[in-house]
Amino acid sequence: MSVMKTEFTEVSETRKQLSFEIPPDVVEVEIDRVARAYTQSARVPGFRPGKVPPKVVRQRYKEQILHDVAHDLVPRLVNDALREHGLEPVASPDIKELVLEEGQPMTFQADFETLPVIEPGEYTSLSLQKPPAVLEVGAVDQALEQLQARHARWQPVEGRGAEAGDTLLLDLTRTKRGQLIVVPGETPPPAETPESLENVSVEIGASANPPGFDEHLTGATDGEQRSFTVTYPADYEIAELAGATVDYQVTVKGLRRRELLAIDDDFAKEVSDVETLDALRERIREDLQQGAEADADHAVRHAVLQQLATRLPAAPEVLVDQEVDRRLEEFVRRLIDQGLDPMQVNIDWREFRERQREAAVETVKSTLVLDEIARREAIAATDEELDAEIAKFAERAGRTPASVRARLEKENALPRLLAGIQREKTMTWLLERAQITT
Repeated sequence: MSVMKTEFTEVSETRKQLSFEIPPDVVEVEIDRVARAYTQSARVPGFRPGKVPPKVVRQRYKEQILHDVAHDLVPRLVNDALREHGLEPVASPDIKELVLEEGQPMTFQADFETLPVIEPGEYTSLSLQKPPAVLEVGAVDQALEQLQARHARWQPVEGRGAEAGDTLLLDLTRTKRGQLIVVPGETPPPAETPESLENVSVEIGASANPPGFDEHLTGATDGEQRSFTVTYPADYEIAELAGATVDYQVTVKGLRRRELLAIDDDFAKEVSDVETLDALRERIREDLQQGAEADADHAVRHAVLQQLATRLPAAPEVLVDQEVDRRLEEFVRRLIDQGLDPMQVNIDWREFRERQREAAVETVKSTLVLDEIARREAIAATDEELDAEIAKFAERAGRTPASVRARLEKENALPRLLAGIQREKTMTWLLERAQITT
């Protein structure tokens, strides 16, 4: 039997390629094996089941047989070659330029990426700077004002028209006009179907208001109906309204105004479990200080990751793409949590992905170096630590640890959770040995 030819090419530090040429006699053995299996179930007019001649089967089911041969043979050949060369792809190889014909050698290429050689260098005494956890001047007063705004009370407005600071409750109908592009000999497109919305709140003077809303609603009274037209700017954040001209019909159902509570001891009792304003200010100061210290700790951790990332010359593109996808999914979830439709916001998603790429490369590099340090120092997640992490998830979700574990196992997410615990332990190990100055 002829010998199979395999050629290995190192395209870059992370990207590799294997080229295969399988002799015709090896291919023929596989074709014959698959064809015989087809003979048992083939249904061909004029022949009894199981009695169809192999030659007829190979002619009638040629495409399916060749497909099955490639589907079965290619993975086996690639896996054998990877083991022979001592290669571990970070993702399934991409099979390209497959040529498979009876009586001819089968040829194809397997493109894939591997981890680069990871040399973390000296890491037992990293030199780090920790920013001071100092509160800005006026931070407590600003937090008090935000607390005051959240606990404002609403009072109805009577006897006058709406003015800046008032909030109107509206029923409105909006109709977006057709594009004002007239093609000679054709009828201009009609306006879109009117859209009706009920109980819409609009505060006069709010920065989020569409252009022109404030001037068209100022002076309106309870029960009044108004009609007006708004032309949105071309860069408006809601894509479906960007550059559009929209006709509005509104009915005012009520007016109210936000009334702020005085910031005093009564206010402290109203918004917290302390008795005096001084105690509330001290509580806020402590909370802000804890937040500042957490930010400083985060800055140190980020500095560790930045240093580790510089010690790896390249990152596999497939891992970078996965990290970009993760960041995109996280951003979309935040939009949904804010009540925004990701498909309607005015975002160039291709450009967004590109902006994430540099940070994604740094994340992948630092994570790979962190994992290598864990391997060298024999740092691993224990079963007890995994159980504790699952218990935290269960408590936050209001579910039992057993049900959370079952879901994680079903989604094959336990390895990712274990990796996260290991990386957190490795980060703690590094920080305990680092030289940190403030």
